[in-house]
Amino acid sequence: MSDQDSSTSASQTEGDVEGEMDTEMEGEGEEDVKRSDSPVLHMSNFSSSLRAVIRIKQKYQAMKKRRQEMSLGGDITLTGAPGKTSPKIFTFDGTTPFTFSTPSSSVPQKKKRRKRRRVMFPNRGRRRAPPKQEPSRAKYSLYLLCVIVFIQVYNAIENLDDHVLRYDLEGLEKTLRREVFGQQGAVEGLLSHLKDYLSTYVHNKPLVVSLHGPSGVGKSHLGRLLAGHFRSVVGETLVLQYYVLHHCPQEADALQCARDLSALISEMVERAEEEEKIPLFIFDEAEHMHDEIFDALLQLVASKQSNEYLNAIYLFLSNLGHAHITKHMLHNSSVSMAMTTSSRHSHLVKELTPILRDTLEKLHPLWTEADILPLGLLEKSHVMECFLDEMTREGFYPDHTNIERLAGEIEYYPEVGGHEYSQTGCKQVVAKVNLL
Repeated sequence: MSDQDSSTSASQTEGDVEGEMDTEMEGEGEEDVKRSDSPVLHMSNFSSSLRAVIRIKQKYQAMKKRRQEMSLGGDITLTGAPGKTSPKIFTFDGTTPFTFSTPSSSVPQKKKRRKRRRVMFPNRGRRRAPPKQEPSRAKYSLYLLCVIVFIQVYNAIENLDDHVLRYDLEGLEKTLRREVFGQQGAVEGLLSHLKDYLSTYVHNKPLVVSLHGPSGVGKSHLGRLLAGHFRSVVGETLVLQYYVLHHCPQEADALQCARDLSALISEMVERAEEEEKIPLFIFDEAEHMHDEIFDALLQLVASKQSNEYLNAIYLFLSNLGHAHITKHMLHNSSVSMAMTTSSRHSHLVKELTPILRDTLEKLHPLWTEADILPLGLLEKSHVMECFLDEMTREGFYPDHTNIERLAGEIEYYPEVGGHEYSQTGCKQVVAKVNLL
């Protein structure tokens, strides 16, 4: 019985060693503890137990050596040792062989990262809809801001249009094109200045325009048309027609005339400021104005005064520089023959403005503040239009033969480039019609 007990205990010990190898928790120290805890063996079976312990120790060393070789990449199996197969563990990821790990600190082992598997959606014949993005609330605020800015700009444009409509510049344009003959280029330039200035009520300087041309080309007539139109839109009290030979004929009274003119202009601009309108000051026959009057006007035009003095229109009519205009038109008639009326006037302004400005600035510094517009000579066809208009006004039958006869009595310059320019313009038209 003692031999059987020893063999039985040896087989149990071997089974325990094999179980400990499967769970990877065996150790030589633990075996010694187990042997120390087991009951004291009898002297009769000590030799058989010792042999079993030696055999177990040899097998353990062989298994330990094999695990070290496997961890180093070796695949060597000991001769005489039975082959072992590691148990398979069931998981949802599939069957994978169970590997042994050694607690030896001499061989570092890297932890294997589990590869993330791609999530697959079931194929049901349609694709998964992408998530919808919620619209930003800031977008609606931006739309609202754009609408507000558009309304403000639109209202500003409408206000500018209302301010221009108050002066009825379209009606003024029709009147000037119908009543003024041969000066369409100058009329377009004057209307352009008026539209730019009257489009708003706030200005940084007054509008100063100076019209220059020979006698009889329509300067005074143009001034009367402008005065009549502005009287109808802004009132009689905000329009001044100043004739130097009538208001201040004596040079000795020039200083007093300058004071009276300054006081009158100040009163008119203050009244215009209260009514939110722009006054018009027309100075005809400016070539006869005295230096004292020019000095007073220069202080009103060029000085930085209050806002009411900046909202005003000054129009000067004179024949200063008429010799340069006549000479230029007579010498360049052949060049401007193929040009239209507007292009001809543009060429005239481009060529004559520097010459006229240089001549006028020598007379007085006031002309440095003015926009200069030259008026050209009138041709024979323009004089015939003047006769036709005057005869219609006086109630005469507009006979073309009679008009040609009357126009032929006017003195003309020698024909140049197919143009026959009048020396006196339409100045004698009224006198000749009155003799009929």
